[in-house]
Amino acid sequence: METLGTVLIVARGGPQWTAAAEVLSDEYYYRVITTRFEDADGILSDVHVDIVLAEHGPDGDGLNFLANLRVSHPDVVRVLVLEAKTELTQKAILPAAIYQFVRKPLDAKQIGLVVERGLESRELARRHRMLSREFKFPANSLNIHARNSMPLHTESHRFEKLVYVSEKMTELCDLSRKAARTELPILIQGETGTGKELLACAIHYNSSRQASPLMVQNCGGMSDELLHSELFGHKRGSFTGAISDRLGLFRAGDGGTVFLDEISEVSPSFQVSLLRFLQEGEVKPLGSDKTETSSVRIIAASNRSLRAMVAAGQFRQDLYFRLKGFELEVPPLRDRPDDVPALAEFFAAKHADAIGRKILGISAGVLERFVSFDFPGNVRELENEIRRMVALAEDGEYLTTRTMSPAILAAPPRRQAKSSNGYTLEGETLKDKVECLEKHVLGEVLTRHRWNQSRAANELGLSRVGLANKIKRYGLDEAS
Repeated sequence: METLGTVLIVARGGPQWTAAAEVLSDEYYYRVITTRFEDADGILSDVHVDIVLAEHGPDGDGLNFLANLRVSHPDVVRVLVLEAKTELTQKAILPAAIYQFVRKPLDAKQIGLVVERGLESRELARRHRMLSREFKFPANSLNIHARNSMPLHTESHRFEKLVYVSEKMTELCDLSRKAARTELPILIQGETGTGKELLACAIHYNSSRQASPLMVQNCGGMSDELLHSELFGHKRGSFTGAISDRLGLFRAGDGGTVFLDEISEVSPSFQVSLLRFLQEGEVKPLGSDKTETSSVRIIAASNRSLRAMVAAGQFRQDLYFRLKGFELEVPPLRDRPDDVPALAEFFAAKHADAIGRKILGISAGVLERFVSFDFPGNVRELENEIRRMVALAEDGEYLTTRTMSPAILAAPPRRQAKSSNGYTLEGETLKDKVECLEKHVLGEVLTRHRWNQSRAANELGLSRVGLANKIKRYGLDEAS
């Protein structure tokens, strides 16, 4: 059965918490994640959490944690768990704006009811905010406090931190959920800024390995020796600067997931080491004669086409086939304009809450500009733009083109791709017509990438030198 929400327990652990987690999972069908205070922020940044139960005691200041959570994640329901004799004043509790507090010893059934009622209250508050906005009556008329800023687009969907409405992203996330339930390696490809790491995190936290660690390593710009040390570990004295033993991410993440970003950048020799690990699960630290074993799931990501790199002899075919148990392609933002309004509203709410600013909404003019803009930096560029606009906006106003970046304001409307029947190929012979089409495609891709030849070559499956030769051949220039 599909889970009805995510409960994050931040506590020291113990039999009482184990019993409560079992009731929440088995009887209420919630996904339950249990963690310590030092790891909670990392989970909150990766996972969509609905309610947090935080323990207040000598080994963890749950009250301060919930007070900070109120600022960073205002939509999360907050429940404080106290020792039986702990006394707190109303003044101490007020900054955290907790929904409820529970005293130990814990009653698992009571915890289940508190969580259920807390999420019901949040849903009622959300619906009230929508009605308040629709019928123009005050948000506090039913004594329900409205959040500082606009609600999330009502038609949008979520896969942890990924927000979307488009059919392309719906299909991708549906496939990702199915992939998460398997143990197969996963290869995620897509342009920079499309959200590949967010997708990897969502897959991990929806898999059977969610209770074990998620380790992240960017493989770009690292020497083989350093990358080997980071992933496989090393023994003290194995190389200059190795002043102590290092476990390595593969062993540190045993039982969990290791996310390898920019996998396309690793050298051919290191590709051999990765292939052996994927085949045998063996880890041999630098400077050691002993081979260990580790069970981790590999999720790899690349902003370059590994298929094209294999064809060009730049990436091992056997490693590529090992990595692509599931192959997921995250589409660029320009190919899913339906997602832009939902993402813009989500980011506006997120960053307005972060700085305590009330934003009423986003004007139609801004959304129209966003939808027609290519966003070469994809979702990351859109978020940075929204963050800047929220910072410049006055409290209690809409985001308008007044605070929009000049580059987006000055950008011409995106040209829609012409159908095969809507574009006339010039020339008499087949060769002439093919060259005419090739020139048109080159010009369109270069314009879309603002003449960033590396990105254009990557999309077209060409080398940068090959693209430069075609630009020269057809006499293309940025001004044309």
